[in-house]
Amino acid sequence: EDERSRGLTLLVWEGVSTMGFGSIMSSGFITAYALLLGANNLEIGILAALPFIMQPLQLIQTPIVERVKRRKLVAVLAWGIAQSLWVFVALIPLLLDVPGGAAVSALLALIGLRGLLGTAMIVNRDSWTRDLVPRDFLASFASRRLAYATVASIVISLTGAAFVDLWGSIGGADNEVLGYTIVIAVGAVFIAMASPVFLALTPEPQMRLPEGPSMSPFRLLALPFRDSNFRRLMIFLFMRGFTTNLAAPFFAVYMLQRIGLPLFAVIAFTVAGQIANVFFLRVWGPMADRLGCKAVLSVSGSLMALVTLCWTFTTMPERHAFTLPMLAALHVFYGIGTAGVNVAMGVIGMKLAPEGNATPYLAGASLSASLGAGISPLLGGRFADYFSVRAFNINVEWIDPTQVLQLPAFSLTGFDFLFAIAFLTGFLTLSRLNAVQEEGETSRDAAMEELLSNSAGMARMVNSVPGLAFAVQIPYGYLKNIPGMDVAVGVSAYQIAASTRAAATAASRGRTSADRVSRGVGRVVAETVRSAGHVGDEGARLALHAARGTMHTVIDTEQDLESLTKGAVTGTVRVVSDTASDPMGIIRSAARGIVRGAYESDVDMYVVAVSAMDATREIASELGIDESEAAEHAMAGMLEEAGDMEDETHSRLRDAITPNVEDK
Repeated sequence: EDERSRGLTLLVWEGVSTMGFGSIMSSGFITAYALLLGANNLEIGILAALPFIMQPLQLIQTPIVERVKRRKLVAVLAWGIAQSLWVFVALIPLLLDVPGGAAVSALLALIGLRGLLGTAMIVNRDSWTRDLVPRDFLASFASRRLAYATVASIVISLTGAAFVDLWGSIGGADNEVLGYTIVIAVGAVFIAMASPVFLALTPEPQMRLPEGPSMSPFRLLALPFRDSNFRRLMIFLFMRGFTTNLAAPFFAVYMLQRIGLPLFAVIAFTVAGQIANVFFLRVWGPMADRLGCKAVLSVSGSLMALVTLCWTFTTMPERHAFTLPMLAALHVFYGIGTAGVNVAMGVIGMKLAPEGNATPYLAGASLSASLGAGISPLLGGRFADYFSVRAFNINVEWIDPTQVLQLPAFSLTGFDFLFAIAFLTGFLTLSRLNAVQEEGETSRDAAMEELLSNSAGMARMVNSVPGLAFAVQIPYGYLKNIPGMDVAVGVSAYQIAASTRAAATAASRGRTSADRVSRGVGRVVAETVRSAGHVGDEGARLALHAARGTMHTVIDTEQDLESLTKGAVTGTVRVVSDTASDPMGIIRSAARGIVRGAYESDVDMYVVAVSAMDATREIASELGIDESEAAEHAMAGMLEEAGDMEDETHSRLRDAITPNVEDK
């Protein structure tokens, strides 16, 4: 176990160095570098596609891995050479004329060679990671590794962009490209080359021998294609990779050329998305472990599709007053969606691959996603060039004898067409996910319930951003039927639950007491109420999510369950009832939140129910309301929430609270 723990830590650090420095491929940095070297839209598409186009070579390498059984040796050697190529990428402006075709060709050749060597590393590393990481910990480990790597990429990309802009202001436009040379060269030597070192130090479990006689390489490669369920998964992964990479590689080009932003601003927006990505990796990973990868893919994938469509409104048809706020919001929500897709796509193949013979299955999954991701930027580049001289406009005109007033109601030009096409393919992709069978899968609704249940009006209360109030006036019952929009509107519900959970955890360090928990929860709820001005009809939802989040504290630390429950009830009801018009409704909702949080945390429902009823009577007495009536409302809320739970849980809850009401 100690060796396994050390190996998991080293894999996290390997991810930090690999994905941290590799972020220059996705943050817009390498795109800006290629534009300075003289690349056009098609060449930008080729640049984005090259790492993925090389992935079919995994089919050749998979049988070699199974026969040679030296995964670590092959992975370390291939990755060491691949990472060293960044030095040559940095030296292009010193060796060739820029801008020029030779410089662009050299960049594409080096990135292609990196992709070629990267396949050798990926197929070996993924196979040994599958054997090293416990099966029920795969999603949580993947999300933690991605979170640390994303933090590293934020620091690296911001530092690099700031240096490049500073260098350009000092050295002038003629020497601007040399700033990129310095950043890439220094990063390659001190960050990128650390990755194969961590990989070399990671212990490799002995490969399990496949059951039965050994297979020929071709039969081995055919295994995932003969498995009907895994074949359906590969079709989905192909379409998911295609959709994601159709428009995303051109976001940076769009901001640099169409909107005219400096590199640092482009990187700053990207970082905003990465920060959101880090926070929600903590949400999606455990959710994928509990509810299945399909539910997470459905929710996060629909959000990504909606955000891609919204890029078309950042220019109407030119830059407008809301362009920059929209870019910030779009990057944040795209980061949230990307976190879920990356975690779930990285894990679902591992879950469906058979133990002891995972290599060909993982290679098939990676190949499918990579083929889609490799083809789409090439088409995207072609689309961008084709539509660059075309436009689709819908105008509103007012004509009178003295003037003609034209208002642009809708406009698609250039990249806008690409974003709209990516939106359509995104929802076509989600339809393919339904055909995949996953052990322990739940519905999309279950994932939505965990993320934002009953947050219909929560957005109205916590969204106090000036200028965006119009968004929360739209009926939520309509919005939640738009895939993607339901996720965006409901994020605030998670924020409330997460905040009270953090406060209760901090209050419970050392000796747990109901008063300390109550004060901690009360501070969070009071701050939310102050920011909203008045809770009104939304007090019930606030109470539900605050109580629910507090009960999640038992996941983080060992707690006195009785004190925790009492603190959750009293802290929530005391603050919310001061501004809400229906204190009994607040009690009922807080009781619902207690039951839901306890169920999600897998704690003793009997203890929770009895403690909640005692706390209800206590807070009712404090507020001067009828204790028996308050207890009846609390009981009704608990039983209502338990209605869809297992019969045993529902029965145990009723046994706990019915005597409490009848006796007192």
